[in-house]
Parts: sequence; C-alpha cells; structure tokens
Amino acid sequence: MSGNKSINKLYIDKIKKLKKHNELYYSKDKPQLTDKEYDELKLSILELEKKYDYLTDPNSPSKSVGFKPSKIFKKQKHKVPMLSLSNIFDKEDLINFEKKIKNYLNLKSNEKFEYSVEPKIDGISASLTYKNGNLESGVSRGDGYEGELITENLKTINDIPKKVHFKNFPKNIEIRGEVYIKKGDFENLKHKFANPRNAASGSLRQKDSSETKKIPLKFIAYTFGLFENNNFINQSEFLKSLKEWGFKTSKHNSVISKVDDLIKNHESFEKKRYELEYDVDGLVYKINDLKLQTRLGFIGNAPRWAAAHKFSAASSFSKILNIEIQIGRTGALTPVAKVEPVNIGGVVVSNATLHNEDEINKKDIRIGDIVKIERAGDVIPHVVSVDLSKRTNNTLKYKFPNKCPSCGSKVEKEYNKLTKKYDAVKRCSSEGFSCEKIAIEKIKHFVSKDALNIDGLGKRVVEKFWEKNFIRYPQDIFNLDFKKIENLEGWGAQSVLNLKYSIDKCKNITLQKFIFSLGIRHIGQENAKLIARHLNKIENFIKIDKNYDFSSFENIDGIGEIQISSIKKFFLIKENLKVVKDLSKFLNIKTEVTNENGKFKNLNFMITGKLENMSRAEAKSIIEKNSGRIVSSVNKKLNFLLVGDKPTTKKVNQATEIGIKIITKNDLIKLLN
Repeated sequence: MSGNKSINKLYIDKIKKLKKHNELYYSKDKPQLTDKEYDELKLSILELEKKYDYLTDPNSPSKSVGFKPSKIFKKQKHKVPMLSLSNIFDKEDLINFEKKIKNYLNLKSNEKFEYSVEPKIDGISASLTYKNGNLESGVSRGDGYEGELITENLKTINDIPKKVHFKNFPKNIEIRGEVYIKKGDFENLKHKFANPRNAASGSLRQKDSSETKKIPLKFIAYTFGLFENNNFINQSEFLKSLKEWGFKTSKHNSVISKVDDLIKNHESFEKKRYELEYDVDGLVYKINDLKLQTRLGFIGNAPRWAAAHKFSAASSFSKILNIEIQIGRTGALTPVAKVEPVNIGGVVVSNATLHNEDEINKKDIRIGDIVKIERAGDVIPHVVSVDLSKRTNNTLKYKFPNKCPSCGSKVEKEYNKLTKKYDAVKRCSSEGFSCEKIAIEKIKHFVSKDALNIDGLGKRVVEKFWEKNFIRYPQDIFNLDFKKIENLEGWGAQSVLNLKYSIDKCKNITLQKFIFSLGIRHIGQENAKLIARHLNKIENFIKIDKNYDFSSFENIDGIGEIQISSIKKFFLIKENLKVVKDLSKFLNIKTEVTNENGKFKNLNFMITGKLENMSRAEAKSIIEKNSGRIVSSVNKKLNFLLVGDKPTTKKVNQATEIGIKIITKNDLIKLLN
C-alpha cells in the first residue's frame, strides 16, 4: 500500500473509531475509553486531518470555524448571525478592502474614516443574552446561524458577569466575545488537548458544568449582536462602555485612520504577539462608525465593514513525492503536490496546491523536487518555488493530462470573451453527472453548510455512500436505505436516526438556497439570490429547459452574459433537468422574502447615472430591503427610473417615451419616508 493510501486509511479508521466512541459517550452514556485514551485519539486525528484539504468530518475534534451544535445541548438560533470575516494578508489587500468600502459608500478616494483595531484571539466565540441586566442565556457560535445553548458552562467563567447593575446598561442586548485559555494555564492541560483553542472548545462542551468550572477559561468581549435602542456612535465607544459595565476587553484595542498606520501597527503587533498571554492569529479592522456599518451591511456570509488582517505566512521545505489531479464540481483540474509531511506554523502539511498547469510550467515543478511551501492563515498551503540546487538528474518535466483522469473526457481551457484570453484552468468537458469525480463533488456541494446543510453527511460520508452505491445523484439522499447504513462500520441506530432527522429537517429550503445547492458554475450565493427573486417560485424554475426564453434573464441587474451562458449549459443536460424535477418533489421550496410588506412591494426600479453621496450598490440594497426589484432594461414593467449625474441618454429617452416616472435620489428618500 502506498504511503498516501496508508495515511488516508489511517485517518478514516480513526474517524470511525471516534464516531463510535462519541456515540457511546454522548448518546448512550457508556464510555469505553478513559479520558486519556479518548484525548489521545482526538490528538492523533488533529495531526492528520489537515494533511488533505478535503479531510473533514462532523465529528472532528477541531473545526476551522466554530463547531456544529452537538446532540447533548439544546440548539438555539442566533437573533443576529455570527458570521465570518474576510481575510487580509498584505497592504494591497488592505487598500482594496478600503477601496471597496469607499466605492459602496460613494466616497472620494481621499476621504478618511476611522478603524477600530482589535486583536483576533484564537478561541471559541460565544454570545451572551442579557435582559434587564441578568444573564439569560449563552450560546456557542455553532454554524453561525444556530449554536449550542451552553449557558451553565459559560456561567462558570469569572470574566462573564452574571448580573450587570449599571443604569445605562441596555435592557435587551447580546454581548459577544471569545472564550480562551491563557498560555500559562494551558501548560497544565497540554497532555489532554492539542492546543489552547481545542482545550477551550472541549471544556465548553462538557455535559457537567462542574467539570467546566475546573478549567481556567477566560472571556474577552468585543461586539454585540441584537441590541435594542442602540445609541452608540462608534465601535470604540461601545468597547469603552463594555469595560465600564464589568466586561473584560483587550488592552490592545485602538483606533487608527490611515492604511500606512494600520500596516505599521500590524508589523509592530506581530513582533510582540508571542509575548501575549493568549494566542492571536491577526488583527480585526472594523469601520468605527456604527452608522456606516449599518449602511455597508453584508455580502455573502461576511460583513463589508470588517476584515481580519492575518499574520505573515509560515514556510518550510519538503520533497514532492507525487503530483495528483483533483477534480472539482465545475470540472476544474487542480494539481496537488503530495509532499513529505512537514510542520508549518504548528500544522502538519502533506498537501500543497500547484494551482494549474501554467503555474507548474512557470516554476518548472517536478516530482522529486525539494520545494518551498508556504501557508498563510487558513489558506491552503502552496508551493512557492523549487530549490534547483537540490534537483537530481533523473527528474522529468511534468506533463499535465489532456484527458480527465476520472472519466477520460477531453480537458480544455475555456475562452473568456471579456479578457479575450484562455482561462488558466483546464476543465473536464463532461457535463452533468457522467464524470464520477464531478458527480461526487456536486453532491458534496449539495449537502454543504451553505446549501442544504445536512449535518452528519460530510464529505467523507458522501464518498463512502458513493463507494457503497447508495447515491449517484442528489435526490438519492432522500431515498437512502437506512437499514443498510446502520450495518456499516462506525454507524449505529442512534447515528442513523440523527442522519434521518438532519435529512428531514433540510427539506424546508428557500428557492435561493436550492438554486445555489445545484452547483451551477458562476452561480454563487449572490447570483442565486438574484435569480430566485426574478423567478419568484420553484414552478418557474422547473419550467426552464433547452427551449426556454432566456432573454428575461438579461433584465436581471447583476446577471451577465457569463452567468446566462452557464445556466443555459446546465439546462441543456437531460440529467440536470431530471435532478431539478426529482428534487422539487422531495423538497418544500419556498420563496425567501426579506420584507414582503416593504414600501416598494411589486415596484421595479432601474438606476442610471452617478447618485449624489450614494453608490449604485447601496441604492440597490435600499430598494431591495424595501421589497423593490432592480431591473437592467427600460420596458413597460418599469415603474421608476432613478437618475443621477450623467445618466445614459438613451435610457432616459426610452423611459420618457413610454411614460415611466423619472426620479432622483431625493425623490427615492421621500418615497421611503
């Protein structure tokens, strides 16, 4: 057995063993392992799970973003989602981050605003709800939308006030922060846990809060979730009040205005990060003005007004043992270097992406080469360069495959009409589910957190079910033979019941999420939302086929030629049509309406020209929040043409000819008020 297959088998066996003992411990209260044996098993998984970027499991002892709600705690939805942050790695990223903010707010390039700068503590996020000064509940981050109700465990932390007596303390507020363990305190626990973060996570998930109390957990507050009657002007003012109310805050919080000063502060802080009493992996930048935060809102699963500036990359040298081709759900062929395991920044790495064929040729990367591997934050490790002085004479230039390693179809580079260049990525020309690797990745995407979010049906489980011929299409998930699953190693009656519950729970889904779950190329969450709003209901989506009139899609503001072409290709495949129709029978697909009674309900708007002190994106957001719809062409269905400075004359003339009402930004505000 090759080294790589041996490592994979070892990982799978350990996960199966962990699943079995998790079920014995959490579901049946009949543990067979001692605490030491159980923790040693978890530690061994931690050392393996990041060697392959696709190795994840719902029962993994450590997760990169929060942790999924377990079966031993009640679940509670967050009133305001606890979303992730976009990452910044250098000055160029920071400049682009600020540029996007200014563009959205329609500010001049020389305009300045303040950032609240806060350390990014490497711990476990928690949200505390206070009503009339009393700590009513405490919830873990979970998946960002729903967490575990761990109130009693959080109450054991001395840093968390159980009652706040100050008169100016809000009557109803969620205080959010990070639970962590000091480096010094972790020394007494490192025989049990892999790192301080893992120790904090494990401690908070104890069934018995008296056991949690034995662990020296700390809490630092940094923001709010739900906040009734919020009169604060900026983030730094709120942080100051947190401290006055009795919450611990970071003494390293600061307010900085200029990009150059942010960079200097980051460089200075990175040098002293190891002197801190807790682990940090970067700095968080938040627009200090809370009104601007509200205007900026969110995009996808992250706020526009905040980002995490990660610390510099860690690197090391290793030998390339092999180059393997991974195939994604869109058919992209990604070369991955299998390297001799090497520790980079505390993480054992045995996988490094090579990006694409052009990258391999440019750096002349070959099997057997000694290469420099870099890892920055949570980014997948990648090969930076080859140490040519250590190259042997028998190495051969790597030849990228011209046929798909999975199905044998021709691989090709697509021509981009916008850039007038061929894409760097080669793709399998197979469509639908005829390519095994593409089909598996499509199903993985279908069950993923941002799609149907089926707990217990992780990537490894999908692969196992495929191997056993349980699934071939997404709809097969709803016809699984649970008796056969129960007989599989690592499964039992309780875990099968949990899976069945998760599958049943996911059947209620919005049209937006359903469209996204199909994994259509170029149709991400934002585009899926636009299409869902345009089609309104699943019946209209099911009607799409090769004879469909796609000209209506051209009127969706934000959907362009590339997206329309991709949708057409998807619906040309009979397999895809069957998948959509079959799934619609199993799922209860509803239209997601953010504000069905908004003042712009059933009204269509179009924007032309530059608006005063407001970007097109912000105007669009305001209209959509109030149930209005943005279209991209002038026709009789248009209700208002919103005109700014230097509008398109043709659009104004067309609107005038057919009697469309022309309004300005001030008129828009009057309509709202």
